[in-house]
Amino acid sequence: MGKIIFYEDRNFQGRSYECSSDNPDLQPHFNACNSARVENGRWMIYERPNYMGHQYVLNRGEYSDYQQWQGFNDSIKSCRLLSQGL
Repeated sequence: MGKIIFYEDRNFQGRSYECSSDNPDLQPHFNACNSARVENGRWMIYERPNYMGHQYVLNRGEYSDYQQWQGFNDSIKSCRLLSQGL
């Protein structure tokens, strides 16, 4: 089972949202995503709802700032679990 935690502020601060499966619309859960922690699995995150817009692959690890995943901005609106492990 995969697990990713999104945080509104940098350095894993502010409101957070934990996700363990595909989610086409993260908008109700947080306003911005400035950091993320991938505890399990490999995730594709998207700037827009319904798996659209710029996309980024996050492997297990900590991303204290959206620039660490080469993000253009703090907008993450959907996510998809690619695989488990690592």
